[in-house]
Amino acid sequence: MTTTEPARSLPLPPGSFGLPVIGETIAFLRDPQFVQRRQKKYGSIFKTNILGRPTVIMLGAEANRFMLSSEMHRFSWREGWPDTFKELLGGSLFVQEGAEHQRNRKLLMPAFHGKALANYVATMELLTLKYLEKWEQLGTFTWFPELKQLTFDIASALLIGSQLGPQTAPLSQWFSELTNGLMALPLRWRWTTYGRALQARDRLLAHIETAVLNRQQEPAHDALGLLVQSRDEQGKGLSMQELKVQAMLLLFAGHETTTSTLSSLCMALAQHPEVMARARAEQQRLKSDRPLTLEQLRQMTYLDQVLREVERLYPPVGGGFRGVVESFEFNGYYVPKGWQALYNCNATNRDRRIYTEPERFDPERFAPSRAEDKKQEFSLVTFGGGPRNCLGMAFAQMEMKIFAAYLLRNYTWELLPKQNLTLDPIPTLHPRDGLRVRLRRLS
Repeated sequence: MTTTEPARSLPLPPGSFGLPVIGETIAFLRDPQFVQRRQKKYGSIFKTNILGRPTVIMLGAEANRFMLSSEMHRFSWREGWPDTFKELLGGSLFVQEGAEHQRNRKLLMPAFHGKALANYVATMELLTLKYLEKWEQLGTFTWFPELKQLTFDIASALLIGSQLGPQTAPLSQWFSELTNGLMALPLRWRWTTYGRALQARDRLLAHIETAVLNRQQEPAHDALGLLVQSRDEQGKGLSMQELKVQAMLLLFAGHETTTSTLSSLCMALAQHPEVMARARAEQQRLKSDRPLTLEQLRQMTYLDQVLREVERLYPPVGGGFRGVVESFEFNGYYVPKGWQALYNCNATNRDRRIYTEPERFDPERFAPSRAEDKKQEFSLVTFGGGPRNCLGMAFAQMEMKIFAAYLLRNYTWELLPKQNLTLDPIPTLHPRDGLRVRLRRLS
């Protein structure tokens, strides 16, 4: 591997471009083992053609470091993600580069750190308890869509100040339609998946614009209120268009991946009763009649390990796309400018050189005495890595810990038989049958 201009005499990575035009796109979208099969055949770097572009897939912690940190200047977020992402999610922080990205990330940061996080705890707690009581009444239900509604209620309340009530249901439905369009064929007829996604985007942006106008007239301490008030070093704030697309991104990022991780957590705990028992014992030690605080959340060290193991084994998003804007050499292969590059979480998360028995659900691997993820940098990149790691990581982790704390303290649950627990990766990892469970309050 070198950081200088690579020699064009070097070979392209091994692999196959597949069929004309469509390449290997169908297999990529439909086969959960697409990367693993090719890794076994070609090694940790290989070429393919997906989503209409020649693509290099680079696997392992060193590849993650190369793409996300040390050589990130060779890659572009904007040029990497499919056009469907850019059209549906807009020109938000997600696809911004350079000075524009740095400026806007700095403006968004106060909404996800320090005092702002402390202000979010009570709402997360209130909504979690409300949904747990609802599920207790139901007894038997499908958890994934319910978790999606919970995380959307939390995101819409805290990020754009939505009033809780019946009006959040259509918002959540619009977001589901938008998300379904991210990897769909960009056919624009109103009845197609992508056509419905575009309509949902427009409805969401109109709703967000109303919320922005309200925050401009009546300042508030939710994330959107803080964004409206944010100013850069020249005293300039975000324009209406910038506020709308950034708020759209926050709503998307603030509930879609969290839903996936929470459903995987609930499934994994039910499948590993010994882990559930230990996590519950920690919560019983910490249990009190007072509302949760950030300090109490910091004391939940075993729950931290459980959530990190869920993150490792069940990453909600499989990896990240980048556009290659400078050709490079990696592990003796030449990758041309203009290609697409993809890093993959699962390949690193299940690397036997880093993780002991990587297929086993073992939260103890993250205990200070083992700290397997510390053996090598960039060995756990579910939230990204380097200068562009996920801005909302602390928000998501806090939300998940509050949910898990109250669930473990007060309830037990079991997976219902005769359901398909196969995990579909599109649009985010989820059980095929939605995770059907029976939940009851602990005596």
